[in-house]
Amino acid sequence: MTVLTVTVPAVSTTTAAATTPETNAVITWNNHADEAINGVAELAPTAGARAFAIVQGAVYDAVNAIAGTPYEPYLVAPRSHPGDSRQAAVAAAAYRTLRWLFPDQADALRRLYDESLAAIPEGRAKRGGIAVGRAAAAAMIDSRRDDGAGSNATWPVGTAPGEYRLTPPDFLQVGAWYATLKPFIVDDVGGYDAPGPPALTSAAYARSLNEVKALGSATSTKRTRDQTEAAIWWDDARGGEWPIKRQLAATQRLSILESARMFAMVDVTTADAMIACYKEKKFWHFWRPVTAIPLAGIDGNPATKPDPDWTPLLTTAPSPEYPSGHACFTASTMFAFRTYFGRDDVPFSAFSADSGTTRRYRSFSQANAELIEARIWGGVHYRFATVDGDRLGEAVARDALKQAFRPRGD
Repeated sequence: MTVLTVTVPAVSTTTAAATTPETNAVITWNNHADEAINGVAELAPTAGARAFAIVQGAVYDAVNAIAGTPYEPYLVAPRSHPGDSRQAAVAAAAYRTLRWLFPDQADALRRLYDESLAAIPEGRAKRGGIAVGRAAAAAMIDSRRDDGAGSNATWPVGTAPGEYRLTPPDFLQVGAWYATLKPFIVDDVGGYDAPGPPALTSAAYARSLNEVKALGSATSTKRTRDQTEAAIWWDDARGGEWPIKRQLAATQRLSILESARMFAMVDVTTADAMIACYKEKKFWHFWRPVTAIPLAGIDGNPATKPDPDWTPLLTTAPSPEYPSGHACFTASTMFAFRTYFGRDDVPFSAFSADSGTTRRYRSFSQANAELIEARIWGGVHYRFATVDGDRLGEAVARDALKQAFRPRGD
């Protein structure tokens, strides 16, 4: 698990209040969601993105309604009364959505829910908050009930040069359903067309293949120690993008409302960016370096040479190469942070158990730029896949945040 520490200057906002992490139910329940999604269920990052979006979208609608709907609702603004408990609303919205997502975790989730409610005094405020949270969760569940998650869709697989082949070590055919998942905000995620990989016979393709061949090999002598660390750090399944929200909310002492809004901005937007990215993956179904480099003798490019024994530093994810899903994910996440805080130069640091190290960044854009390189250093992507994935992820996030979570009347 990645443990994140963040130091940021204060944010000016009229709705932020001096609350502590112990009293901010949004932070508490996002931590519970992280454990359910990543710790227990061990979902793939794409499935995890959908789950976080469902939970945080419902939490946002519940808290926003009790606050008088100062921001545009995501789905609904349930009827509420002044004084309804926001803590109870957060617990009810998160618990209901998590229980729907993970019925086999029902008992553990119920214990967490009961503990949360036990800390809230009995009375009308508590009952009202629970009702609002339940209503927000019900609207979210209805919206996502038949969204295409977990369908039996498969990736196109071929044997021609450049066509995607299932990747070692497990040669899995999984995750293609995300390409046809119902979007959360953006009406047409298929409208974000990536330019596509360069021609196999081009100099651009040869440069990219030879770069990842040299830097991304498991036995590379050209990759530095710091680059190796960064590649492993960014590949951590519970990496910085998940816990950074909680740390920023705590350090900034954001109110429950502002925490709920920031979390929803990041998670709901990133889910759409990943859908757009996976649509492009399915369309281009381009081969990964782990198969392209051993088969370079059939690509028709004299500047590439096959190495049948080549293996990457990192295990390749079971999805087509182009564009990079991690680049789409991180670009959307960091853009949402920049949009919420209204600035880029927010320093943070994170420890990864996978790399055993802490990495520090001066800004969201610096972290984003390193991710683009780290996927090459890990041997799992070409440069053109990370660069184009970065552009796609930010484009989707930019459009999504023009439509959702804005102040009412803005």
